[in-house]
Amino acid sequence: MKEVRARALPGILGLLVVIVLEVAAVGFFVWGVTALEGDGPPLLGHGGVDLGVSFLLLAGGWVAASGLVIVQPNYSRSVVFLGRYLGTLRDAGWWWTLPLTSKPAVSLRVRNFDSEKLKVNDLRGNPIEIAAVVVWRVVDAARALFEVDQYEEFVKIQSETAVRHIASQYPYDTFEDHSSPSLRENTDRVSQDLARELQERLAVAGVEVLDARLTHLAYAPEIAHAMLQRQQAEAVVAARAKIVEGAVGMVEMALQELQRSGLVDLDAERRAAMINNLMVAIVGERAAQPVINAGTIY
Repeated sequence: MKEVRARALPGILGLLVVIVLEVAAVGFFVWGVTALEGDGPPLLGHGGVDLGVSFLLLAGGWVAASGLVIVQPNYSRSVVFLGRYLGTLRDAGWWWTLPLTSKPAVSLRVRNFDSEKLKVNDLRGNPIEIAAVVVWRVVDAARALFEVDQYEEFVKIQSETAVRHIASQYPYDTFEDHSSPSLRENTDRVSQDLARELQERLAVAGVEVLDARLTHLAYAPEIAHAMLQRQQAEAVVAARAKIVEGAVGMVEMALQELQRSGLVDLDAERRAAMINNLMVAIVGERAAQPVINAGTIY
């Protein structure tokens, strides 16, 4: 099924035809009644014939009026005659098309679908909660009407199915290998994959996917606390590594300055002790407590 353009005439022309038929029907009716009462001659040889033509013209006016249709802006009307698809009207306005046809309307406006929070398992089997918003519109009214049953419901079900499938293709987060994509760190890539898969699923319904974005992403409540502790531990380890790296540089600079100035001559044992003291003072969580060395009794 593919959308084609329907043929139609301006609605004002159809209205004129209807008015002419109805006026003619009234004329024949009056003439027929007058002829039957003997007050005047019939138009078609007998008053009964005039009345019959009057009813035919009246029915013809009703039939012609059934072809009138109004197309709203950003809407379409598909013309179906006795079960056969004839075409689609897309131009806004008042039109007159083939009588005795059904003309279902389809909105061509851009619409949003905001999915509910879905509970799925990511690539590693962790339960997560995920939701997405899909921006879409109908580009082929014939497919939307005749290829699927209730295209709006079709969009909803296929969108949720695509979100579930995409969520199972990525881990929620990558703790060791940050080069691998994840749902949390690579939202743009995930959104592109989601939009591409949705377009493949919804093409049969004549729907174009304009955008698809994740609106909610979180661990399921039963593992959220444990995963939060893991993230906090990773943050602490990363911070400690940075502190140690800086502390080593500071100790090295201090020893170089002492050696350059010649203020003190440190052997290997005292150098090791000083390095130990400096590292404890810099890396320790609590402030270092200074101890004043007043000398020895020897």
